[in-house]
Amino acid sequence: MSIFHNLYKGLLTVCNIWRKEMMRVVKDEGVLIFFVLVPIAYPLLYSWIYNNEVVRDVPVCVVDQSHSQLSRQFIRMCDASPDVHVKFYAQDLDEAKSLVSRQLVKGVYLIPSSFEADTYGMRQGRVSVYCDMSLMLTYKAVFQTAQMVTMEMGTELKKKVGGTWTKREAAIQTKPLDVDEVPIFSPAGGYGSGILPAVLMLILQQTLVLGIGLSAGTARDENPYRMLVPLSDTRYSATLPIVLGKSMCYFMIFAVMSAWLSAGVPRLFHFPQLATGWSLMALMLPYVLACIFFGMLVSCMVKYRENVMLLVVFISVPLLFMTGVSWPQNNIPGYWQGVSWLFPSTFGARAYIRLNSMGCSLGDVLPELRILWIQAGAYFLLAVGVYRFQIYEARKHAMERLQFLRHNRQARHVDEV
Repeated sequence: MSIFHNLYKGLLTVCNIWRKEMMRVVKDEGVLIFFVLVPIAYPLLYSWIYNNEVVRDVPVCVVDQSHSQLSRQFIRMCDASPDVHVKFYAQDLDEAKSLVSRQLVKGVYLIPSSFEADTYGMRQGRVSVYCDMSLMLTYKAVFQTAQMVTMEMGTELKKKVGGTWTKREAAIQTKPLDVDEVPIFSPAGGYGSGILPAVLMLILQQTLVLGIGLSAGTARDENPYRMLVPLSDTRYSATLPIVLGKSMCYFMIFAVMSAWLSAGVPRLFHFPQLATGWSLMALMLPYVLACIFFGMLVSCMVKYRENVMLLVVFISVPLLFMTGVSWPQNNIPGYWQGVSWLFPSTFGARAYIRLNSMGCSLGDVLPELRILWIQAGAYFLLAVGVYRFQIYEARKHAMERLQFLRHNRQARHVDEV
């Protein structure tokens, strides 16, 4: 009978802590913003900005020192491409650099005076391309346009000097292997379909950690001794009910947010969506749990509400690179790959892209799922240990306070006698 009584008492304590944490989330505007508003609004804004997938008509400047028929053909072909628009002509490179510094153009094409003579003299003709590297998409458009135009012009020159008799012979000589490049996992070949799925998973982790950290900061602010565990509430005397009660609150909120980020946003903006509902649930369950317990572990280190914002916002971009989505995983140093194993977003983003964008099955992402479950279990145990230490510190502080009051009382009693 005592076993069921203790179990009932423990469940009641868990529910009471869950209710108190839920009330704190609702009443705290900062936590509510990071738990509800940011996961709903930020992915919409981010996806809407990159909804066009690629940039078009990037303004460039041309420095034509050749003034030849071949240089004018190169300029016309670049201007006729969908990605580049020749907006300015400059006399020299210094004038072109001033246009770039004023952000009037995003790139410069420098055609040397020997361009036509070198090309027709069977020497390699050169075109220098200067790009504004601050924006990846504009750099890609400016550079790839120049590359494609030079390849097309080279093909035409090969036909003229090849000595062939028919068009078929010229086509075979200039292009013996006809290749059609089709990006199978990113049909538009753009930023949205390739990178944004990883960003959505990172947003889920970062907002969870930010919200839990702000909630922990609020708990410390409400405590006169700035302790994470209140001394006056007897319900916070056991470790496991605290961790379970708080995690229940966070899981209820982010079960909805994870469905919105993993299924709602991609469907709304027509991103590749090849995963089934069951496979997404099998992925999001360990991922959300790992993020919750990881956030609870980080929140125990937060002394003030502002600290967690500085920490989490600072590491957001490095975490995106360490997922191996926007930067090749093989080129990431081994020690940084080891650091990336500490964060659930690394394996959550990889598994989500393989499921939803590449059409993989659950068996194909089984290593990532196992690591996410291991992270969830490890961070749960660490959170339990950290909260046990917090309870120990609270009791120690309470005993020190009690001894201090007793000592003062005895000193006053001696003075009165």
